[in-house]
Amino acid sequence: MSAAEARWHSVNLAVACFALDPASFGGISVRARVGPVRDRFEAGLKAALDGLPLRRMAPSMSDEALYGGLDLTATLETGALHRTHGLLDLPGTLLMPMAERVEPGLAARLATALDQHEDLSLVAFDEGAEPGERTPSALLDRLALHIDLTEHGLSDAPDLEINAAALAEARAGLSKVKVAPEAVAEIVTVAARLGVDSLRAPLLALAVARASAALSGAEQVEEPDLLLAVELVLAPRATQMPEQAEDHADDTPPPPPSESTPEDQPDTEPSVDEFPTDILLEAARAMIPVDLLARLAAGKVNRTPSGLGSGAKRTGNRRGRPLPPRAGKLGGGARLDLVATLRTAAPWQTIRRKLTGDATRIHVRASDLRIRRYQEASDRAIIFVVDASGSSAMARLAEAKGAVELLLAEAYARRDHVALVAFRGEGSDVLLPPTRSLVQTKRRLSSLPGGGGTPLASGLKAALELAGLARGKGMTPSIALLTDGRANVDLSGAANRAQAAEDATTMARFLRSEGVPGLVIDTGLRPTKGLDGLAQEMGAPYLPLPRADGRSLSRAVDAALTP
Repeated sequence: MSAAEARWHSVNLAVACFALDPASFGGISVRARVGPVRDRFEAGLKAALDGLPLRRMAPSMSDEALYGGLDLTATLETGALHRTHGLLDLPGTLLMPMAERVEPGLAARLATALDQHEDLSLVAFDEGAEPGERTPSALLDRLALHIDLTEHGLSDAPDLEINAAALAEARAGLSKVKVAPEAVAEIVTVAARLGVDSLRAPLLALAVARASAALSGAEQVEEPDLLLAVELVLAPRATQMPEQAEDHADDTPPPPPSESTPEDQPDTEPSVDEFPTDILLEAARAMIPVDLLARLAAGKVNRTPSGLGSGAKRTGNRRGRPLPPRAGKLGGGARLDLVATLRTAAPWQTIRRKLTGDATRIHVRASDLRIRRYQEASDRAIIFVVDASGSSAMARLAEAKGAVELLLAEAYARRDHVALVAFRGEGSDVLLPPTRSLVQTKRRLSSLPGGGGTPLASGLKAALELAGLARGKGMTPSIALLTDGRANVDLSGAANRAQAAEDATTMARFLRSEGVPGLVIDTGLRPTKGLDGLAQEMGAPYLPLPRADGRSLSRAVDAALTP
C-alpha cells in the first residue's frame, strides 16, 4: 500500500469510527477546499451515517436559526405566541462549510451546544487558503477527528468503502468494548509528550480507540486501535515533536545478583496487556505532518494584535455583514429592521388590541423598534519602512518594490493600501502615501537613491505619523520594517550610534503603545544582532530573511499581517 493509499485508508477508518457514535466524537474538522475529493468524502459520510439526521448550517447563522424564535405569521394570525424550532433543538450532525469564517460568538455558542447536547455533532469544513485562516480553536478542541484532504489527489481518493451491515453490528457492540487502565495511561503520556495541553484530547482519543476496536469485533482496545487514535486525534494537535528516548543503559549499574532461585523470581516479561509508549510515540512522529514546525511558527507570527486582515471591524448601519438588530430610535441615518420590529411587537398584539379596542391594526410602540446593524471592515494600510542606506540599498529597494507590486495586485479584492517610507543619510522620506494605484507605485519607485547612514528612528517616526494619518482616514495601519543594519544616525541627523539606538528603541515603544501592529524583516546575509530586541520593543514578530526576493517578502508580510 502506497503512502497516499494509506492516508486515504485512514480517512475511511475515521468516517467509519465517527458513524458508530457521532455525539461522543464531538465531530470532525476537515481541511479541504471545494472539489471532487471533498465530494467523495461527503458522499461516504452520508452513506456511513445511514439515515441519521445530517443538516447544513452557515458560518454566519443567526441565534434565531440556532435556537428557534417567533413564528411571526402564525402569531399575527392567531394572536397567540407560536415559536419555531432551531437547528440546536434537533438531534443529528451539523455540516458547516467555510468554518474558518465562523465568528467568535457563534463558535462559543456551538461549543456550548456540543458540551450540553448528548445527541449533537459537527462536521466543519475548513476552506482557508492562508495559514491564519483556521476554524476557531474553541470548536477544534471539541472535534475529535482532524483530517486534512488538501494533499489527496483525485486518483488517490476513490469512493469510501462503507459497509452498512458491518457498521450496524459494530454500533451494537460498541458499549461492550473495554479500555485497560494501561491504555489510558499511555494515551495521556503520548499526549503530554506531543505537547497537547487539552484535557479533552485524551478522552476523544480513547473514544476513537473504542470505536476502532468495535469495528474489528474486539471487546478490548488493542495496540492498533491506539495507533489509529494517535494518528487521527493526537498527532494533528501536536505542538512539539516528541523527543527521542534517551538510553541510560550505560549509566545505570546492573542490579545486584539475587540469592533466590530462578523459580522464585517473578516473571518480568512484559504483559500482552501493556501498551508500549515508545511505539505510540514513534508512530506519532511518523504521522505528524512534515511542515508542523513551520505551521506552528506561522501560527505564532499570526498572533498579532487585533485590527489586521482586511481591516478592523466596526459596527455601522449602512453596509457590511448583517448583525443581529438592536433596539433603537430612528434618525441619524439609522435604518429600521421591519421584520425584527414586527417580531418584537407580535406577542403584545392581543393585549394592545384589548386596550385600544382596535382589532384591525397591528399596534407598534416605540419600544418595539429595531435598528439594522452591519459589521464593516475598514481598509488595511501596509506601510513599508525600507532601509535605503549602504552599498546594497538598491537591491533591498528592488525587493521592496517587488513585494509592494505583488501586494497591490490583490489590493482591490482585499481593500489593502500600500505606503512606502525610505530612510537613508540624515533622515527619512515618505515616498508613497497609502495608495492602491499600481501605476503611481511604479512611477514613485522607478528611481530611488541609496547610500549614507542608517536613521532608523527617523524611519519609524515617519511610519508612526503615516499610521496616524491612515487611521484618521478610517484605515487600519500595519508596519513592515525591512533593514539589515544597526541604527547609527539619531533623530537630529547626527552620527551618534548610542543615541541612534536609544531613539530607535523609543520610537519602537511609541508604535507599540499606539497599538500599531507590525513585522521586522531582517534582510541581512545573517541575522543582525539587536534587531530581534527592537522587534520585541515594537511588540512585532522578528523574521530573518536573507537574500529575500520580492515574492518571498510578499508571502512573509501577507502571512505575518493576516490574523
